[in-house]
Amino acid sequence: MKLLLLMYNSIVKDLVLIGGGHSHIIVLKMLGMHPIPGVRLTLITDSSDTPYSGMLPGHIAGFYNYDECHINLRLLANFAQTQLYIDNVVGLDLAHNQILCSNRPPVSFDVLSIDIGSTPDNMNTSGASEYAIPAKPVSQLLTRWEEITKRAADNPQQQIKIAIVGGGIGGVELALAMRTKLSRIVCKESLDVHLFQRNSCILPHNNQFVRSHIRRILYKHQIQVYLGENINQIESKKNNIFKLQSESGLTGEYTHIFWVTQPSAAPWLQTSLLKTDTQGFILVDDTLQSLSHPYIFAAGDIATMINYPCSKAGVFAVRQGKPLFTNLRRYLQGKSLKSYIPQKKYLSLIGTGDGRAIATRDVFTLPPNTLTWYCKDWIDRRFMKKFSDLPQMRSTQTRTPLINHKSISRLSFTPFYSTQSQSLKPNDIMPCAGCGSKVGSTVMTKVLQRIQTEQINLNHQQNIIIGLETADDGSVIKVTGNKFLVQTIDYFRALVNDPYLFGQIATNHCLSDIFAMGAVPHSVLAIANIPYGINSKVEETFYQLLSGSVKVLRETNTSLIGGHTSESYELGFGLSCNGFADTDKLLRKGGMKVGDVVILTKALGTGTLFAADMRHQAKSRWIDKAITSMLIPNGRAAECLLQNNVNACTDVTGFGLLGHLLEMVSASGVGVDLELEKIPILPGARETIAQGILSTLHPENVKSSHYIVNRDSLFSYPYYPIIFDPQTSGGLLASVPFEHANDCINQLQSIGYKDSSVVAYVIPFIRSEGFINISYSLED
Repeated sequence: MKLLLLMYNSIVKDLVLIGGGHSHIIVLKMLGMHPIPGVRLTLITDSSDTPYSGMLPGHIAGFYNYDECHINLRLLANFAQTQLYIDNVVGLDLAHNQILCSNRPPVSFDVLSIDIGSTPDNMNTSGASEYAIPAKPVSQLLTRWEEITKRAADNPQQQIKIAIVGGGIGGVELALAMRTKLSRIVCKESLDVHLFQRNSCILPHNNQFVRSHIRRILYKHQIQVYLGENINQIESKKNNIFKLQSESGLTGEYTHIFWVTQPSAAPWLQTSLLKTDTQGFILVDDTLQSLSHPYIFAAGDIATMINYPCSKAGVFAVRQGKPLFTNLRRYLQGKSLKSYIPQKKYLSLIGTGDGRAIATRDVFTLPPNTLTWYCKDWIDRRFMKKFSDLPQMRSTQTRTPLINHKSISRLSFTPFYSTQSQSLKPNDIMPCAGCGSKVGSTVMTKVLQRIQTEQINLNHQQNIIIGLETADDGSVIKVTGNKFLVQTIDYFRALVNDPYLFGQIATNHCLSDIFAMGAVPHSVLAIANIPYGINSKVEETFYQLLSGSVKVLRETNTSLIGGHTSESYELGFGLSCNGFADTDKLLRKGGMKVGDVVILTKALGTGTLFAADMRHQAKSRWIDKAITSMLIPNGRAAECLLQNNVNACTDVTGFGLLGHLLEMVSASGVGVDLELEKIPILPGARETIAQGILSTLHPENVKSSHYIVNRDSLFSYPYYPIIFDPQTSGGLLASVPFEHANDCINQLQSIGYKDSSVVAYVIPFIRSEGFINISYSLED
């Protein structure tokens, strides 16, 4: 049985999906419900959210919020147990079956599927790429639109003149939606929307009845339409005004120009050796296989079916999802593929920006009405619900600890787990990864007390300056007259499903102890658990993991000099770190002085956010922000603190802010007044705490609350739990003299630690019942 389980979980093939388009989100959900044994899934996409095109105009008009019209790819990837790589693909190396990305090593594959959509054509028009706002990528469009609407709301009297280049359905719906939104914000006299179409009619691919309705609606909403005008130049004028010119000599000046022309393919496909049509789209047969490379599939706008050319419409991408899944599965299993024949006629629902919609199918057309809009809204919401209300995890690996020991401050042993394929019950609590997998401080303290009597005879070496007897961040050994060797080790299970990203996060986390001691990292030894697989798959995972780690090590001029590896059911990584500190720069947790201020350099919240992510209740942008924070190294912050006469320092990791602050005040013999409302909190952490979503280490960290003087009065404060939240790759916590506080905060923020804040003040220890007093305002 164990052998069969090992074979089932071993990685044999890599299926990589490029793009989070409509076809691929269906494939991901179906693969989550029907996994393929031995196949590792990877999704490469430029964003962790993907927009649903059917609801995008409604979002522009203000009918839907961001979450209602975006699919959370992190949620979907977690459900499908898929590696999620957030990056831009820039090419294919088909000689070695590798995908080339902007910001990571090449990604190897056995089978590839591409669903990256399209971009507006003619962006090479003079000035278009510099001054026009393309409709795709949608994330950039929405960012610019948010900026426009915010400025308009701040100054309703300002003149807004918009030009939309492209008179297809996309351009028309965008024009109507923008007019609807802005008309609620700015004065009617200050708003102009113009639509430019190079053809002699609007909506050239629709029937005359649709065109007739749309012309009347555009006229009603005072949108000026210019037909037969091919824009050939855009140039910048003074005061953020842009001049637009057509081939006929027509000119106009606008505050914003949006580019919504015919779709074009990604330029990197031209050099990929894939067979494409004259426009650069991938040619596929009836099975959605590439005509030139049968192990590569394509769907959605980026694909052209050679036997059934279709318009680049979202309806076809959605319909291709199921046959794409079927053929990917059958190809990986060595079975014959099935042909897919797209429908010739389909229902099109065109929003008019005013709570109405036009329904059209072939020559049949319903005029704009609210009932059709309600029908469109119901269809769109039902589609979106499929990717937010996911089924219970089909067969989740529940983990049974074989060894349950961890962390003697810098001695960090993460539990090794056996894996069994069982159904996850609704009330099951999944153990957290990252620093949320630490054993708590209570267990650590008891073990140290028991072990010290056995260790005492080994501590006679006079060159051991700091060993097990203190709770500092690293061990310290004297090597020369004024040089100390600082050593520390940390290790944990992966908390993100991208080994390259995890390698960076884990390395930042492990080096933080060195920085917190005021030392400069010198070298590291690595320890890694790599998921079971055939040799080539183990090599790929290990390469991605170490590439991420070495990226961080290179930035800190630190050498990887050796290590140890083993195969396991899940990915884990850690480093044993060596650093050197001068005697006058060595920092410890003790050393706080009355009158000091306590500075925190990063926001809190990674524990609760990743607990929510494991429970499928975190928004992707929250996790994006948390990852951005974890990727910020603490080295420059430590240098800044040393320049500002820091007296004591530690890093905030598994024991949470309060646990590590308690270590500092206990070692220093002082008290602190901690101000809850001054604590920086990562986006989304307030929401997850309010929902009661906490790390599995959180209850153990709460035990330190008995050192809080006024803890009974704190339960009414909604974000009180944040001080117990375990952090992975958290910030530094340091006390500096009061007179250096402002300069230190300003310097930290200027070098990238934007969330740096004074969170506490050091006071005399005069209370026998505790070290820490916490102040707060219920109005916060």
